[in-house]
Parts: sequence; structure tokens; C-alpha cells
Amino acid sequence: MRFLGSIEAKTDAKGRVFLPATFRKVLQTSGTESLVMNKDSFQDCLVLYPQSVWDEQVDLLRSKLNRYNAEHQNTYRQFVMYAESVTLDGNGRFLIPKSFLQKAGIAQEVKFVGMGDTIEIWSPEKLEASRMDSKEFGQALESIMSATF
Repeated sequence: MRFLGSIEAKTDAKGRVFLPATFRKVLQTSGTESLVMNKDSFQDCLVLYPQSVWDEQVDLLRSKLNRYNAEHQNTYRQFVMYAESVTLDGNGRFLIPKSFLQKAGIAQEVKFVGMGDTIEIWSPEKLEASRMDSKEFGQALESIMSATF
């Protein structure tokens, strides 16, 4: 499952938005209909996880944590406590709750960004502010790709 590209959209007065057709097609091809939405751990954006990807991430995180360690429990709790199941209606729309819109600084305009196995939902202004300039991006990519493992 690979979500690619960026697509602009708008929320309606109730906070509903159409999941872009290209992303719906990827979901249909993979046989996935269930999605989970959460606030990103690092950026001011939202993340849509196909249910299978969400389950893998939660299982991986849980496997690295000790239930009897308070910091581990707090970390796990913070990761999962605001996650919400997302259901697409017959037209391919879903509701972004007001609390999520506020956390991501989204007014009406949104930008969907395909991130491989997840989809990010951004305020266009916050997405632009998070971008690296060309030189910084090139240096980061060079550093990552030239690292030996």
C-alpha cells in the first residue's frame, strides 16, 4: 500500500472532507476500508492510518514498552488516547472532529500528503512552514542515504 502525492481539499461547515479519490483507490485495491486518525507525534498535522498499519504500529510500540514502567505507560497512553476510527460515507467523505482541526491548526483548507503507508492532513500554511529549503533537503538526503548501517 503506497499513498503518494499531495492533494488540496476543503472541509465543509461540519468538518467533513472528501478523502481524495487516488487515496480511496489505494485503500480499495488493498481491501482496506477502516482508517484510524491521530495527531502526529512530531508535527502539527493529522495522520490517517489504514487499520492494519495502525495495528502494526500499536503492536510494535507495545512490544517495546514495559507495562510496569510509568514513563512507558504514559507514552503509550498519549499515543493512543486520542486516536479515532474513521468511516467514509457513501461519497467518500469523513468527519474531522473539531478538536482534531484545532490541534492541527486547520481552518477550511486542507492538504492531504501521501506518506507511503499513511496519509497526513495539514493546514496548507503549516505544511509550507515545515518544508526544508532545497539546500537543506539535499544535505539531509545525502546524509541519510550515505549512512552505513
